Amino acid sequence: MFEANEYASWFAGNWHVWIVTITLVVAAVIDGLKLKVPNWITYPMILSGWVYSAAFSPYAGWEGLCYSLIGTVVGLALLLPAYAIGGMGAGDVKLLAGVGAWMWGTVTFYAFAVSAVVGGVMAVGMVLWTRSWNKHRDQFWLILHEIANVKDPEKLAEIAAERKPRMFLLPYGIPIAIGSIAYFAWHGMQL
Repeated sequence: MFEANEYASWFAGNWHVWIVTITLVVAAVIDGLKLKVPNWITYPMILSGWVYSAAFSPYAGWEGLCYSLIGTVVGLALLLPAYAIGGMGAGDVKLLAGVGAWMWGTVTFYAFAVSAVVGGVMAVGMVLWTRSWNKHRDQFWLILHEIANVKDPEKLAEIAAERKPRMFLLPYGIPIAIGSIAYFAWHGMQL
């Protein structure tokens, strides 16, 4: 049975992971309902991650802030290409940047990798559920062809914006939340 000192010790070492976990759950629910991760979640998440890293992390000071900034850049860099061509919303990109601000670069990279697998499984599941395999297969090949042949990200974004009303959209905040939280749990970061 845990004693009060054990709970206090456990919480002191892992509270930041629980803040990120709760924020991801809230963002995923909102994204699922509104197809948008709002700025009132993402910006405070990023800024508070910088504050945590600079003031409260095990590497408090400039070192922690640098780790946090690197994590933020990793989060942005991993999803920014998809956003640039219209394949993802800005809120999703900022959400992963927020994960990076709190959890730093390496954890963010691996959380993203798990999130990408979760997103792929969810996308295939959505296509199978709606029984629109042929439509989405054709769109997939069309999008790959566009990426290979249209070199201008702005033009790709315009094409994606035109196609968006006809597509079944995946609220990517959900895979980010599931993948990140699963990675945290797998590595015992919440314990």
